[in-house]
Amino acid sequence: MDDIRMRVGSRIKELRNNLKLSQEQLSFKADLDRTYITSVEAGKRNISVVALEKIIKALGTGYTEFFNDENFRL
Repeated sequence: MDDIRMRVGSRIKELRNNLKLSQEQLSFKADLDRTYITSVEAGKRNISVVALEKIIKALGTGYTEFFNDENFRL
């Protein structure tokens, strides 16, 4: 996975699954459309920093924990 969109989407999906949240539940908590969450997780959409912040908060995590993953290591 070398595309940043894929890495971010994969991390969102991982954290969402860890919380046993559906895409619909996450979209409701983040105040985003479910189809947007679907396309972000699939790496098909460039996510804005505003939307990323909403998702990180909805996942109950912080920036450090979100990016503290092997997908984001250089």
